[in-house]
Amino acid sequence: MTTLIVSPEHASSEVLLSTTDDARIAEALAAVGVEFRRWRADAELAPDATDDDVLGAYREEVRRLADAGYTTVDVARMVVADDDPERATKVAAARGRFLAEHRHADDEVRFFVEGSGAFYLRLDGKVHAVVCEAGDYISVPAGTRHWFDMGTSPRFTAIRFFRTADGWVGDFTGDEIAAGFPTFDELAAAGAGGPAS
Repeated sequence: MTTLIVSPEHASSEVLLSTTDDARIAEALAAVGVEFRRWRADAELAPDATDDDVLGAYREEVRRLADAGYTTVDVARMVVADDDPERATKVAAARGRFLAEHRHADDEVRFFVEGSGAFYLRLDGKVHAVVCEAGDYISVPAGTRHWFDMGTSPRFTAIRFFRTADGWVGDFTGDEIAAGFPTFDELAAAGAGGPAS
């Protein structure tokens, strides 16, 4: 279930807002310049689906965003089988790339079509933890400090959109803030918690 949890940036255990209501999530994120929508994500994707298969299944959404100026499109897909002998190494490497706070020169636009993951957006003295799932579209403005956690059992497929080919390159802040916030696994285990909206 899509969840938004907002905490002060220096008090991760204090919950200012916790909601699973899509309209409330969209409203709270819009207030800090982040766009959130729910789109249909019901295409059946084979475990060995290629990027072209994923993009073909969602060609209408891809076209819609290309018309809006997002001309570079790719697919981020992470699924590691439990019986993979290199599972721990693969998961640690993939998570390590995204867990440190960073920003991009381009908007970060994602459409989740399978699975889930958590974006942590640092805005206006607060951290907005958004647990995204299939059907979630999120557009984070260029320059926003953030990090992403896919958990210790990653399973997600997201279509990524950029205005420029190198828009995905991260500018790491060096701030250790991410280490002080609950991980994706902890958020999933605890549920939304805190004051409901």
